[in-house]
Amino acid sequence: MQHFLSIESLDAATLLRLLDDAAWLKAHRRDATVKPLAGRTWALIFTKSSTRTRVSFEVGVHELGGHAMFFSGNDLQLGRGEPIRDTARVMGRMVDGAIIRNDSQADLEEFAAFSGIPTINALTELEHPCQVLADLLTIKERLPDWRRSRVCFLGDGDCNMARSWIWAAAHLGFELVIAAPGDFQPPAELVRSAGSGGITVTEDARAAVAGCDVLYTDVWVSMGREAESARRLEILQPYQINRGLVEASGKTPLVMHCLPAYREKEITGDVLEANAGLIFEQAENRLHAQKAVLRAVVGG
Repeated sequence: MQHFLSIESLDAATLLRLLDDAAWLKAHRRDATVKPLAGRTWALIFTKSSTRTRVSFEVGVHELGGHAMFFSGNDLQLGRGEPIRDTARVMGRMVDGAIIRNDSQADLEEFAAFSGIPTINALTELEHPCQVLADLLTIKERLPDWRRSRVCFLGDGDCNMARSWIWAAAHLGFELVIAAPGDFQPPAELVRSAGSGGITVTEDARAAVAGCDVLYTDVWVSMGREAESARRLEILQPYQINRGLVEASGKTPLVMHCLPAYREKEITGDVLEANAGLIFEQAENRLHAQKAVLRAVVGG
């Protein structure tokens, strides 16, 4: 695997290999012999701020024997208008790989095409594949028959997280229900192209959670959407994960959140704290999943 650009571009076999390797790396985290990045320098190019993504990648590169260099949008000539392909050509001659977090999937793919070095998607407007890989690892650890699980994503169903979940469900065959108001649902064409057999989209949050093994949410106001905050909070309120919605599942579901969490908005404080052990294990799993990705793209 030369690059890790999206869940869409993968297949079931690749996803399962990555999950198995992530589990192995988690169990052998202190194994000093696992150093596939020894002597290699990786660039982290982040035009969007982060906590979990930056920390997990910097630690992951270090634990695999490499060196990480962090660049914000203002640290490079990209912030002054240099074409992405020119930055890519320079980076490709000086570093061994790049991890990019930005607003544009197209820019990410252009960088990968022109740099000639392994490139990893740390978040774009279309997908957040590293997060979903960590989420799948978390579910796999908790549910023995995890590929038969029923997952409900609540809130903004057209965000990058929801899109990555759609492709994960399409590849792995588990059921996915997206509960979102009409203006926040994924495009019907996207659902069709993913193969809509196991994917359901509905406006009815209570019906959506019925029988679900996993309830999942993300922030309602992502970076760059602040001007829409009041409207989003009002429209998305019925999709808040609260005690009543958890009980409506009829099960004891895994309640997951990719963080940061805004209590009393997309999830209530009491529900988050009741599931904090799982949610912060989910956050830790970013490290192990991303180490698996790093090892895969360098062939180590």
